[in-house]
Amino acid sequence: MAEAKPDEAALGYEQARDELIDVVRRLEAGGTTLEESLALWERGEELAKVCRGWLEGARARLDAALAGAEAEEE
Repeated sequence: MAEAKPDEAALGYEQARDELIDVVRRLEAGGTTLEESLALWERGEELAKVCRGWLEGARARLDAALAGAEAEEE
């Protein structure tokens, strides 16, 4: 995961995803001030970046494993 803050680097994919879901629910529910909504949106962007990093890493590992399996078959 590129350029994650220390607390974000410690987040696993599932933790980040679950917190992101909570942030989205809170934003959709409304009832927050503009400042609170902006803070939630910013946190959601950070969490989405963490999730993307995990997914990109998983994709890279899968691609490497598939490339290795294809090389062994040849």
